[in-house]
Amino acid sequence: MFSGIVEALGVVEAIVSEPPGVKILVKEPGIAAETNIADSICVNGCCLTVVEKQGDTFAFQAGPETLARTNLGVLAPGSGVNLERALPANGRLGGHFVSGHIDGQAELVKIVDSGDWSDYYFRVPKELARQMASKGSVAVDGVSLTLVRCECDLFSVALIPFTLSVTTLGRKQVGDHVNIETDILAKYVQRLVESQKWD
Repeated sequence: MFSGIVEALGVVEAIVSEPPGVKILVKEPGIAAETNIADSICVNGCCLTVVEKQGDTFAFQAGPETLARTNLGVLAPGSGVNLERALPANGRLGGHFVSGHIDGQAELVKIVDSGDWSDYYFRVPKELARQMASKGSVAVDGVSLTLVRCECDLFSVALIPFTLSVTTLGRKQVGDHVNIETDILAKYVQRLVESQKWD
């Protein structure tokens, strides 16, 4: 379990083919210093297991499902990634509960800048839009954000300068795809409503 509060920006050192998946090597000294093999780390919103560690670099394995469902499949050496270690049981919850299980992807379709602040607009599949409500929470590439505008296939978030500078979101351009995890409560509410139609 995670909170959606990004701890650090890592850099992809290498992508190693391991059919049918890949091994992703990430460099980030601060996270590496406090990470052990088998630890869970949220990488761009995806919960991955550390399988190797050497110095400032640690590695994850990602299979075909993860590569197809998330934007980890387009990572390349030099790519930045948002990193968050698992939330300790006695930790402070600054964002919202994030499982690290990606529901799908959204496309950045518009950026509206207001000085150092930005409003980002994302096109999202309707099945995910059903689990979004204005003032609710969403994790975008692992970043806990508050939903502003919510339509049947579009949502927006307002990004403060700090978020733009300390996460990969500040580097995004129109046309880029991001990983989306909707709020866990919304999933259960939707399931409850759907179950009313069961025989």
